[in-house]
Amino acid sequence: MAPQQDIPVAANVLGTIGTIFWCIQTIPQIWTNWRTKKTDGLPGSMMYLWALCGVPFGAYNIAQRFNYPLQVQPQAFMALCLVNWCQILLYNGKYAVWKVILIGLANAAAFAGVEAALIVTLQPLYDAGNNVGVLVVGIVANILLAVGLLPPYGEIWKRRGRVIGINFVFLSMDWLGAFFSLISLAAQNSFDILGGVLYIVCICLETGIFLSHIIWLIRTRKLRKDAAADGKTFDDIMAEHEEQGIPFKFAERKFSKLIKEKHGDVEAGVTRNDRELGNEAEQPLDISHADERTPTLETDAKGKDP
Repeated sequence: MAPQQDIPVAANVLGTIGTIFWCIQTIPQIWTNWRTKKTDGLPGSMMYLWALCGVPFGAYNIAQRFNYPLQVQPQAFMALCLVNWCQILLYNGKYAVWKVILIGLANAAAFAGVEAALIVTLQPLYDAGNNVGVLVVGIVANILLAVGLLPPYGEIWKRRGRVIGINFVFLSMDWLGAFFSLISLAAQNSFDILGGVLYIVCICLETGIFLSHIIWLIRTRKLRKDAAADGKTFDDIMAEHEEQGIPFKFAERKFSKLIKEKHGDVEAGVTRNDRELGNEAEQPLDISHADERTPTLETDAKGKDP
């Protein structure tokens, strides 16, 4: 595909709207993280992969001379995702503030340097008609964006469809940013398929997150209503079941614990049935009523006398 030369006004307007959304999208998430001082349910791998995605994503957009808002967009996206990742290090990782700042700045500098090197290397080649390098960079950006949206699905599976830790205002703005950016590409003189796929992947995976939580809300509506009537929350009910050892339909899955237990059994060369049989064998034999159940030799002898 040839570099974009004349960009229609509509493409610039739509691209600007998409860029505005993606420039402020994670601010609600950053504020939520700061206010609650925790990032449970917000995977650090998601934010880091998204920040990393900004490197090939930015090089791809700039090398193809997309409308200016779309060239700025990946840089803002990368910076805000890095801030979120640093918050996860601070609140969940318990890193010292000065360490978090150093790690964040080091990553930002490395990302900026790599992106600049990619642009300087790829743009002359692309202008000369060799689009292989740009194509590879675009594919990498798509893969990183898609993979970055997979960790939240692990959290969703763990909580049986429930989404926690992710601010839905942030998610909505991210969805809208991808949507308007996609329409912006469609408004250009020629539609870039690879760039379009990147936005479509983002829209589809984020839609799945929305739907998962909506379904969870529907499934738990009666339970949450009854809990609210007693002045409790869903988490209170779940904690009570766990403390009392009562099975709970919506309890969190303990995936890591299950894997550790199975791994330990495999290493020991035992199965679950072996473990149960072993427990039964270890139980002491009850002989308190042995005399009542077992006849003595003397009794047997008397019974046989004529």
